Amino acid sequence: MGAGHTPRQPGAAETAPGHRLSQHRDGDSGYAHRSRPHGAVPLAVAVVLTLGFAVVELLGGLWTGSLALIADAGHMATDAAALLFALAANLIARRPVSDRHSFGLARVEVIAAFVNALAMLAVVAWIFYEAIDRLRTPVEVKGLGVFAIAAVGLAINILVAWSLSRDRENVNTRAAFVHVLGDLLGSVAAIAAGLIIYFGGPAMVDPLLSMFVAALILRSTIGVLRETLLVLMDSVPEGIDYPQVGRALAAIQGIKSVHDLHIWSMVPGRGALSAHVLVDDSADWPRVLRQARAMLRRDFGIDHVTLQPEWLHRGPRRRRIDIKPAA
Repeated sequence: MGAGHTPRQPGAAETAPGHRLSQHRDGDSGYAHRSRPHGAVPLAVAVVLTLGFAVVELLGGLWTGSLALIADAGHMATDAAALLFALAANLIARRPVSDRHSFGLARVEVIAAFVNALAMLAVVAWIFYEAIDRLRTPVEVKGLGVFAIAAVGLAINILVAWSLSRDRENVNTRAAFVHVLGDLLGSVAAIAAGLIIYFGGPAMVDPLLSMFVAALILRSTIGVLRETLLVLMDSVPEGIDYPQVGRALAAIQGIKSVHDLHIWSMVPGRGALSAHVLVDDSADWPRVLRQARAMLRRDFGIDHVTLQPEWLHRGPRRRRIDIKPAA
């Protein structure tokens, strides 16, 4: 590297030789356009444990002749793939902004959560279909064997769920938690079904409990889908009243009107705003901007703000004094 050459820093785009455009300056938003370094270790542990127990369930299903365990092994293998996808998204989202991705890659986690929720919808539909089929044609299940294997699965799923539940802010981790929750509830249902069948209960208890678990999973899945869709569609974040934000901006002394107002989420919990504001006097703009930014951060939790001023009156003209050369 030659003398006088400044190393290229992540998050800065070159504008001209010797000039650079910073993506993040002091006084601007506290959002760094990248995912915080958390969630990777719990996701990695979840992948290993879920995939490992899927193999155990498959072997146990073949040993006991239980189609329910074999099916759940396939379910857990699908969950392990979803968790692996979530882990990859978590690592990608940590990358800083670049010339290509000026907003960073944090929204990759939102996409991963959305895809995982869609996959969970397919799993729920399959559970309902299989349960209805078993109500019509009951399948003989070795209750004691199912109980023993499901009990081990329950312990593993509790460990994984506890690990993921410690991070409730990241939507990608929460989507992965929904998958693990499905496995956990499935283990509880399998334990109950195994015991009831072992003690002579009706075989239909297995599909009935499966549908109950699927309904609980569906509720959590719809919540993740709704939250991720709001972000992907650049909708106004939940909890923010769009007209109220416009009125609050217009109420600042010096602002006459607000138009072209947009409010959206870059990622869940990080709102952004842009607007055109008509200002009475251009000389008053620095004060108006400071008040607007402070109000939006304090009252609405929005600190990523872009405001474009438009003037009613320009500032006072400066006196021009022509200086003639001496004769």
